[in-house]
Amino acid sequence: MPARDRDRIQAALLQMKREPYSGDTKPLRGGHQGAFRRRVGSWRIISSIGVKIEIQTVLVADITRRTSSTY
Repeated sequence: MPARDRDRIQAALLQMKREPYSGDTKPLRGGHQGAFRRRVGSWRIISSIGVKIEIQTVLVADITRRTSSTY
């Protein structure tokens, strides 16, 4: 992964830590229902958000370059 892309993804992950639904985040449908994708350039962060009493957790399942078969 190029350093520029790595820095952008790292910044997006830090922002997701504070605001999980921020940025270009959309829920996934079909077999991936319940998960979300966040677009960072040509990269996608696939995650799910868990909420317990006053605790919010972001679980990153994958970070992958967008292709015709990414999801």
